[in-house]
Amino acid sequence: MNRLQIIREEVDRQLENMPAEKKQKAVLHLYGVSLAAGIIAEKRKLDVELSCIAAMMHDLYAYTSGSYDDHAHKGAELAEEILKKLDITTEEENAIICSAIYHHDDKGVTDSEMDEVLKDADVVHHTMADPFKPVKEKEQARYEALRKEFGIDA
Repeated sequence: MNRLQIIREEVDRQLENMPAEKKQKAVLHLYGVSLAAGIIAEKRKLDVELSCIAAMMHDLYAYTSGSYDDHAHKGAELAEEILKKLDITTEEENAIICSAIYHHDDKGVTDSEMDEVLKDADVVHHTMADPFKPVKEKEQARYEALRKEFGIDA
């Protein structure tokens, strides 16, 4: 079994006792952001696997705790615990994954290339999961930059 599949199974286990509607929202978002992260990482010639893993875990803390308070920072801590428990990634890979999760809510700041993949993938899912919903103000500039990067006329 590949590492991404192991992470998916762990995320599914973490979400299994949630009420159905909340679980559906969590699964759609985490898997959707993971897919977007893979596409963005591929385009930017970055590590697709690590991008997908970070995306699968990026909001896990918020979904399992029911709180978005400081969820990116607390989510990075949870991800590190899970990654250490599963023992399928190196310390360097854990640092990359956890950095992306830690910074993913800082949409107005530019961080490492891998951090940026997760931020952008999150924006892609927020804007494409419901195309009739207005783009969040804090994500507008990033959304427009992504449209340009992917050759989509604004």
